[in-house]
Amino acid sequence: MRLFAAAVTAVALALAGSASAQGNPTLFATVGPGFSIRVADGAGNRITRLPPGRYTVVVKDQASEHNFHLSGPGVDMATDVDATGTFMWTVAFQQGTYHFQCDPHFTTMKGDIAVEAGAPGPVATTTTTTTTPGPAPSPPAPVRRLSATVVATAVSLKTSTGARVTRLKAGPVVIGVSDLSARHNFHLLGPGVNRTTTRGGKLKTSWRLTLRRGTYVYRSDAAPTRLRGTFRVT
Repeated sequence: MRLFAAAVTAVALALAGSASAQGNPTLFATVGPGFSIRVADGAGNRITRLPPGRYTVVVKDQASEHNFHLSGPGVDMATDVDATGTFMWTVAFQQGTYHFQCDPHFTTMKGDIAVEAGAPGPVATTTTTTTTPGPAPSPPAPVRRLSATVVATAVSLKTSTGARVTRLKAGPVVIGVSDLSARHNFHLLGPGVNRTTTRGGKLKTSWRLTLRRGTYVYRSDAAPTRLRGTFRVT
């Protein structure tokens, strides 16, 4: 059964430290930002081969449109597509091949690890060097909150001030969706996004998305030409 990790960053790092104290080698898995996914050791070397054994896997999921899914003999573990953060897993790698991927982009974001006796183990730490500190990183973009509503006669997407959305800057958003019609649904399509509520039911939910540059369309699939709207992301 797939295990969806749900630990927050501070807890995950504390557990990783505890696991390390128990003697488990540590692997570092990252997905995002952008379309990147990899598994590395403590020195940053990409992992393609491992000896069998029990490992601590620290997963850093940095994009709400991706996830990290690891599968192989005795293992099927994944982060949630909508979640971001740092998670810690304890994985018993057996002899065989393990595959990791982003489920929404499994054809391009993927990799394999061969577990076999005699393979080199992961390097635990990097060599310490003295470097000149660079500029402080820019603060993360604020998460904007939007509200989407669909009723029998209208569909809308508004900002937190109640204004209709016509243009937005690229970046993360949280959309509170109110599907108030048993016949219609709310369907948002655009670069990297294809999310919809179900037709034939009513619900309220929240979507955490990352909008990219381009044109987005929102509509009811029951009346796609009558109940619809568009906006631009720049």
